[in-house]
Amino acid sequence: MNKNRNRDDFRFIFVTQDDPFYVMSFFEEFLGSYGRLGEVEGVVICSAMGKRRITRLMGQMYGFYGPVDFFRMGMRYASSKALARAPAALRGGRSLDLTQLCRAHEIRVVHTDEVNSPAFLHTLREINPDLIVSVAAPVIFKKAVIELPRYGCINIHNATLPKYRGMMPNFWQLYHGEKKVGITIHEINEGIDDGGILLQREVDVLPGETLDSVIRRTKKLGAHLMIEALEAIKAGNVRYMENASSEATYYSFPTREDVREFRRRGRRIV
Repeated sequence: MNKNRNRDDFRFIFVTQDDPFYVMSFFEEFLGSYGRLGEVEGVVICSAMGKRRITRLMGQMYGFYGPVDFFRMGMRYASSKALARAPAALRGGRSLDLTQLCRAHEIRVVHTDEVNSPAFLHTLREINPDLIVSVAAPVIFKKAVIELPRYGCINIHNATLPKYRGMMPNFWQLYHGEKKVGITIHEINEGIDDGGILLQREVDVLPGETLDSVIRRTKKLGAHLMIEALEAIKAGNVRYMENASSEATYYSFPTREDVREFRRRGRRIV
């Protein structure tokens, strides 16, 4: 628990994943911009991409990035993890992973891959958050989790729902030649990216942008949209818009052929 907590009526937690590339961009921006960090009761960190075996995850990432970009991203990941273990003096006092960043802001950190388990539900009841915020959480929340907070659960999704539901929405927007990419904050129900829409924004795709740069930029912009959403929820000004399933499109993780076609269309991953 934050030692400097203001005893506000509104408290929330984040559920996210251990991703050193893009999730950090969101949280660095959010924690540096949100003026009431005492409301952040904790950050729940799951394993990157969920409970997949490391060999399967590495194979999937190799198929996505290809040999050159896989090596580049692997080196970035390895150096980030190595530096994160170094003493603070060698890191220049910087937070190089999400756990360090949260602790620098005196925010409680919980590590689990069992968000829907009875044990974690017990932890949630002890924390008693008013809202759960999903940021790239690699798990589908079940009914017991969704119904626990008084304001329910919300998620940030990097597309203009109901289009581009599912995985890697920025990839698929660039794949289909969209001139703008979206950011949506929506309520969570038991479907996938299916709940009512709270806020939505679109931003231009800049000339020459890579998928990597689009994701980083929209994560930072998404942090500010999340702040706007939190203010609306606290003020009781929430007006959810329809997230029409009849208009929805859904995409899964890109195959190697999808990535080859992405590059044939003039796009770059990194």
